[in-house]
Parts: sequence; structure tokens; C-alpha cells
Amino acid sequence: MRILVAEDDHDTAKVFKQTLEHRGHIVTLTTNGEDCLKIYNDKLQNVKLHRDPRKHVQPFDAVILEHVIPMVSGLEVAKEILVVNSHQRIIFACGDDKASLKDSLQQLKQSVEVLNKPFSEQALIDSVEDKCIYSQFKELKINIGCIKNANLSHEQLREVLYVLKRDRSDIAISGGRKKPREYK
Repeated sequence: MRILVAEDDHDTAKVFKQTLEHRGHIVTLTTNGEDCLKIYNDKLQNVKLHRDPRKHVQPFDAVILEHVIPMVSGLEVAKEILVVNSHQRIIFACGDDKASLKDSLQQLKQSVEVLNKPFSEQALIDSVEDKCIYSQFKELKINIGCIKNANLSHEQLREVLYVLKRDRSDIAISGGRKKPREYK
């Protein structure tokens, strides 16, 4: 996975980078919101120039933002990224007041993930690598190997999981008989 990190604490940024690179991810570090936006926008333009226009390709698989970073806040960075790419996966890694963060994130009007500091290296890995989503696939008795081989984005994984859960609840409601869907 390609991951962009905006973290102004050098030690924390170093841990993020080492932990994620050890797992085979490609990590780009920035220490402020302004640099994060510049790198993001440059990469987005490059992706748009060199991709098949029929496919939606993300410049980064995930953007990890500290809520409070210099120059441009994490919230403002997220807003700007989501304006140009509403499908971008954003993870906030923050240790500040959870109530103010919750209020701030409501301004985004889009779903983002939150990792509350302090968190372990394993929690970072689990979040980035979608452990929670894969656990839900496992509960549904879905072959996780097949899902991983499909190399789906985070957003696609969530959509597949949603469809599977919805279809299973439709079957349960209909007493084990799947109702045919009507298409218009």
C-alpha cells in the first residue's frame, strides 16, 4: 500500500514509517499540512495523467493525518483532499480532546477513521490493513484469501462487506429463500 503520513512529531513519524515499511508499505512522510497537500496534489495529478480514465485510481491507499499539525490543520487537509477526491481513505491519528475532534470531523460530511493516541504499532497495522473488515468477512465464512487476492481498495472492501451483510439479512428475513431482486 502507498501511505501518506502528516505527523509533526519526529519520533512518532519515525515509528509510523518503520512499522508500516516493515510490513511492505510505501510511506511518504510530511511534517505539516501544507507539505502534505502539495505532495498529495502532485501525486493525484500524476495518477490522473498516467491512468486508464475508466478506472478510479487513488494516489495513496491511505492518508494518515495528525489532527493538530503546523501550517494547515489536519482537518483542513482532509477537507481539501476530499474536495478533489471524495473517495480518498483518511485516518486521523490524534491524541487531543476527543470531543473537539468529533465536532471537527462532523464538518467533513464524509466518513473517516480515527486512531486515538496512544495506540500500539499493531493497532496502526490493523487499521491500515483493514483487520476489522477482514474479521467480519471471516465471521460471514467468506474465503479471506480470495478477497485479499482481489486487491480491493478500502472503500471497495467496505462495499462488498455491506452487500454481503445485506444479502444475508435478506435471506434470514425471507426464511432461507432468497427473493429475486427486481432491476429497472
